[in-house]
Amino acid sequence: MDYVFQVLRRPAAGETVTEAVLAVLAGGKGANQAAAAALCGASVSLLGRVGDDALGQARRVELTSLGVDTSLVGVTPGAMTGVAFITVTPDGENAIVVAPGANITLSPVDADNAQDAIGGASVLVAQLEVPVAVVARAAEIAPRDTPLVLNAAPVRDLPASLLKRVDVLVVNEHEAGQIVGQSVIETRDAMEATSKLLALGPTAVVITLGPEGAVLAEGETRQHVPAPPAKVVDTTGAGDAFVGALAAKLAASATLAEAMRYAVGVGTATVGYSGAEPHIPAANSDPFGN
Repeated sequence: MDYVFQVLRRPAAGETVTEAVLAVLAGGKGANQAAAAALCGASVSLLGRVGDDALGQARRVELTSLGVDTSLVGVTPGAMTGVAFITVTPDGENAIVVAPGANITLSPVDADNAQDAIGGASVLVAQLEVPVAVVARAAEIAPRDTPLVLNAAPVRDLPASLLKRVDVLVVNEHEAGQIVGQSVIETRDAMEATSKLLALGPTAVVITLGPEGAVLAEGETRQHVPAPPAKVVDTTGAGDAFVGALAAKLAASATLAEAMRYAVGVGTATVGYSGAEPHIPAANSDPFGN
C-alpha cells in the first residue's frame, strides 16, 4: 500500500516540512504490473505475499476486482503487508522509501507450488521487490519458449544465468545508469547503454525515459518511441503501467516493437493521475489516439 505525500518540496536533513497532503493508495510493483496487464485485457495470475493485516486483505480484494487472479497471493502470519512512503513534488517527480514486509517472505517453494500457473503462462513477468531467488526459480520453471519480462527494479545483483534467460529486460534511465555505471539522461545516452545491457545476456532491452518515451534494443536494431504530450501530476507507477501493458500486448501476440509503442502510451496516460494504480485506455484502443 502506498502512502503518498504531495509536498511543495522535500525536506532537507533534519528539517520538517508541514502542510503535506496525504493519500493512501494501492501500490506494490508486482501488483501494479498485474493490475495494468489485466486492465489491458490479459488474463493475469499474481504470485506474491501479503501480511495477515487489513492492508493485505484490502489489496487482495482490490486486485480481484480489477480482474487479477490472486489465488497464488499467500498470507504470511505475523508479517506486515509491504508499504511505500512516497513524496511527490509539484513537477510530478517522486522519491520512494519501501518497507517490503511480507514481500521478502516469498520463497522459491512458492514458485514451485505455482508451477502449473507459471508453466501455462504466455508471458512471465517479474520484478525485484521480491527475493531474487524466487525470480530465478520461476524462470527455471517456465518453459524456454515462454518470454520472460524482467523489470530489474529496484536494482540488485543478478546471477548471469538469470540475465541470460531474460527475453526483455526493462529498466528506467536511473536503473540503467546504475547497472552500466554511466549517466543515462538523454535518448542518446540510453541508446549507448543498451549495448552494455545486452552484453549482460538478455535478448532485448527496453529503457524507459519518462517524458522522452522509451528505447528498444534487440540485436543490432535500435528504436526510439517518443511519449505523447501529457500533463504530469504524479509519475509514481508509470513504469509499472508500462510493464503491465507491454506484457499484455506480448501475450496477445504483438511484436515487441508494437507492444512497446502501446506501453509508452499507457505509461504516459498514468502520469496524469495521482498514485500508482494504473489508468489504462481501453484494451484495444491506441493510447496515441491514432
